[in-house]
Amino acid sequence: MSEVTAPMAGKIIDVKVEVGDTVNEDDELLILEAMKMEMPLVASTSGRVKEIRCKKGDSVGADDILVVIE
Repeated sequence: MSEVTAPMAGKIIDVKVEVGDTVNEDDELLILEAMKMEMPLVASTSGRVKEIRCKKGDSVGADDILVVIE
C-alpha cells in the first residue's frame, strides 16, 4: 500500500481520480495550490485508488495523507 501525502500546506484545487481507478506510477492524482503555485501530485506506485481523503476546495496540512493506493 502506498500513501500520497501533501508536501506542504495548501488547498486542493482539483482531484483527477476516483476510488477504484487504476493508476500507473507518475499519473497525476491531484492539484495542490501552495504559495500561489499549482503543484501536481502524482502516484508513487502503480495500483488501484483505495481511498481519497480530500476533496476540491479542502485546505490540507504538510504531510497529510491525501490518497491511498493499493
